Amino acid sequence: QVQFVESGGGLVQSGGSLRLSCAAPGFSLDYYAVGWFRQAPGKEREGVACAGHSYGNTYVANSVKGRFTISRDNAKNTVYLQMNNLKPEDTAVYYCAADLLRSTCNYWPDPAHLKDYHYWGQGAQVTVSS
Repeated sequence: QVQFVESGGGLVQSGGSLRLSCAAPGFSLDYYAVGWFRQAPGKEREGVACAGHSYGNTYVANSVKGRFTISRDNAKNTVYLQMNNLKPEDTAVYYCAADLLRSTCNYWPDPAHLKDYHYWGQGAQVTVSS
């Protein structure tokens, strides 16, 4: 049984920063595209960012472009989501998961591929106060 572990969430003031970490015990992230997703209360889960096998292959959603940056450290088997200039609308539970069929993020955004993501963790709560 494989389950990713999200950490680094918390309560932050508007305009502040947080860095989320996605660890994958018992699973190597090196060969797969890894995505960050978020779900706010009463809303559907949405894709936030994606990091492909190649370090330069990344995607960031327009809603967070210029504020969020996704990166990966293969030596630590960890994917990060650096979140700057946080806004109240960023408040959500953030999840990470791996696309077991693809190594690139070239297909983003396309919700049809959400079904290919697996090993969802319990999520990290991010709360941004006004």
